[in-house]
Amino acid sequence: MFSEYLKTHYDWDTTTREVMSMTSDDVERALAKEHLDDRDFMALISPAAAPYIETMARRSKALTERRFGKTVSIFIPMYITNSCTNSCVYCGFNRHNKFARVVLTPEQIEAECKAIKAMGPFENLLLVTGENPAVAGTDYIERALQVCRPYFSNLTIEVMPLPTEDYARLTRSGLNGVICFQETYNHQRYKIYHPAGMKSKFEWRCDGFDRMGQAGVHKIGMGVLIGLEDWRTDVTMMARHLMYLRKRYWQTRYSVNFPRMRPSESGFQPNVVMSDRELAQLTFAFRIFDPDVDISYSTRENHTFRNNMATLGVTTMSAGSKTDPGGYATYPDALEQFAISDPTSPSQVAADLRALGREPVWKDWDRIFD
Repeated sequence: MFSEYLKTHYDWDTTTREVMSMTSDDVERALAKEHLDDRDFMALISPAAAPYIETMARRSKALTERRFGKTVSIFIPMYITNSCTNSCVYCGFNRHNKFARVVLTPEQIEAECKAIKAMGPFENLLLVTGENPAVAGTDYIERALQVCRPYFSNLTIEVMPLPTEDYARLTRSGLNGVICFQETYNHQRYKIYHPAGMKSKFEWRCDGFDRMGQAGVHKIGMGVLIGLEDWRTDVTMMARHLMYLRKRYWQTRYSVNFPRMRPSESGFQPNVVMSDRELAQLTFAFRIFDPDVDISYSTRENHTFRNNMATLGVTTMSAGSKTDPGGYATYPDALEQFAISDPTSPSQVAADLRALGREPVWKDWDRIFD
C-alpha cells in the first residue's frame, strides 16, 4: 500500500529542500529528457524553472496535442448530499456548520439528471457526496448510479474512500471512475486539517487508490488541495504516488487535479497562495512529466485562465457547475461546498473552446463497453 511506501521511501522536509535546491542546470537537463523521473519533475516545478515557463508551455502544448489531439473533455458535477461526519477545517460541509443538510432521494436525483441534460449534451457526470456512510453509504451511491445511468454514458464518483469490494460492486453497477483528493501528503500535519471523522485517517484515505486499482476501476483521479501546505512538496508526493500506481495498476487510466482553495462557509484562509503563473508552471510540468495523464480544471478557476490553459495542457474541464446538492433543480439554495469562480454557461464554454481551435468532447465512453 502506498502509505507504507511513502513512509519508507520519502521524507517531507527532505523533499522540500530538494525542490528548492534545484538549479537552472537541473531544469535544462529535465527539459532535454524524453522520459522524466520524480527528480526531473521537482526541477520543473522549482523556482529555478520560472524563467523557462515559455519553453515548458510549448513542450506541454506539443505533448498534449500529440496524445489528446485538440480536444477538451467536458463534465459536470452533481452533488447529491452535503451530509458529512467529518470536521475538515477548510470545507463548507464541515459537520459543525449549522445548516440544513440535504440527502437527495432517487426521484430528486433523476430530476437533477433531467435538469442537467437540458443545459447541454453532457455525458460525463461526476457524483459528489459528503462523507456520511449512515445516510449515504455504498447502497445509496449504488442506487444513485443506477438512477443516473440511463441519462449519462460515463459516471464518476467523488465520495468517501471505500473498501475494495465496494469499488468492485459499484463498477458492476455502472461506475466508470473514482476521484479522490488526498488534500495533503504531509502526514504530520494532516490531522490539523482533518481533526475528526473517517477523513482524519491518513492511511485509509491514502491507500484508497490501491483499493481502486485492485477493484479494476477504469479511471482514477488524484488531487491535492492547494492552500494547505507547501504546494511544490505536495505535488511532488502526488507525482510519486502516480508513478507507484502506474507500475502496479497499469491498465487503469489516471487524471490529476490541483484545485486552489476557494471561499466556503468554513471561513478558513489558505496557508499558501499559488499564483496563476505558478499554476501554469505546475500544469506544464505535469504534462511533460506524464504525457498520458488527463489534467483537469474545475470551475474553481476563472474563465479566462481556463481558456488559456485549454490550449496548453488541460484536457478536461467542468462546466455549469453547482456545488450545492440539488442545485440544478431541487434545492438551489442548499449549503454549497465552495464558491465557484467560473459561472459561464456550458454552451458558452463550448463556444469559447471552439473559438480557440479546441473541440469540446461531451462523452468518451460507449454503453456498448459496459
